[in-house]
Amino acid sequence: MELLQIASLLIVLAAVFGALNYWFLKLPSAIGILIVALIASLSVMGLDWLWPALGMADQVRGVVTNIAFSEALLEGMLGLLLFAGALHVKLSDLRDQWRLVALMATIGVCLSTVIAGVGFSWLTGMPILIALVFGALISPTDPVAVLGVLRQANLKKSMETKIAGESLFNDGVGYVVFLVLVGIAFPHGDSHGSGLAGAAQLFFQEAVGGALLGIALGYGTYKIMQRIDDFSLEVLITLALAFGGYSLAVFLHVSAPIMAVCAGLLIGDFGSKHAMSDQTQNYVDAFWKLIDEILNAVLFLMIGFEVFAVTFSFEAVQAGLMTIVLALIARLAAVAVPVLLLRPFREFSNGVIPIMTWGGLKGGISVALALSLPENEWKSFILTTTYVVVIFSIIIQGLTVAPLAKRLGREPELM
Repeated sequence: MELLQIASLLIVLAAVFGALNYWFLKLPSAIGILIVALIASLSVMGLDWLWPALGMADQVRGVVTNIAFSEALLEGMLGLLLFAGALHVKLSDLRDQWRLVALMATIGVCLSTVIAGVGFSWLTGMPILIALVFGALISPTDPVAVLGVLRQANLKKSMETKIAGESLFNDGVGYVVFLVLVGIAFPHGDSHGSGLAGAAQLFFQEAVGGALLGIALGYGTYKIMQRIDDFSLEVLITLALAFGGYSLAVFLHVSAPIMAVCAGLLIGDFGSKHAMSDQTQNYVDAFWKLIDEILNAVLFLMIGFEVFAVTFSFEAVQAGLMTIVLALIARLAAVAVPVLLLRPFREFSNGVIPIMTWGGLKGGISVALALSLPENEWKSFILTTTYVVVIFSIIIQGLTVAPLAKRLGREPELM
């Protein structure tokens, strides 16, 4: 299928499944579309099992494989989604929470990677280096999934900033850690990520380079927008920043996710305050909210259909179910350790650890990273396990985090 045909099919299915969710399930939009897509996928598999001559599952599998989920997300949709998410997190709010966000996005991600990786190696007998790669891809919370749920949860502002800010940054850091560990676990002669020295160089280049590029491009765009008062042109300029900046980051081999977050934060704060009229700000906000909603719908639809790319086995599903608990333990450590380190210097509400632990959803990024792994004997096993964890996280955690937050957050929240 051609690119236009694939895009048309995804948009049509997202609209149809969204309508079905609106009429019958009445769940949050993205989660509802995922569940309807899963039901449709499993129904096709069931029909194919009952009447093998139909060959429907093979046809759908061919279409799903042709979409190349990993490339579509990591090299296309992710930049727009991260930029859109960062636009709506104000630096003034993030400034109050930056210590916790920074610790969780660095120490938290590394700690979670080690716990999940070592635990996964113990559970499955997988070589420790490959298991650490799995730990890296399952540790970041997916900002797409997290921000989608936050819109429905009506959390307190400080809690929302903690979760949103941490998910935006730990995604970029987690991706860099994943690249570093892949370079060590699957070395190639030309890989600048091979060896500890190369790994350190790659981490610095990706993380710091991505942040510097995002700040530079965001600031340049901000100065250009200061000299323009045309809402349609300014919307176009922000779109150019998201698309062009992400492509430039990929070309320069720096972290494109971190670039998108830094640029989005700068435009969403300084840009909206000092470079946009009220009319422009309203149009920019509305445009990016619409882009965010559409891409969220398409992404969760694609996650539901990725079941066709997964090779299920009893051992892999069993490992996936056990890994759900392991991932939650790793997430608990990633949240609790930074909070406990900061507790002598500031106060937190009692609910911050359980809410941020349960609200750290895994999503499409973990699936995309698993699909991007080099071919090896463990790839299929890792993909199946990752998919089980992601589906549980989005559906079960995603539908229950709001009630949990309301129950635990009744008391006035402290900084």
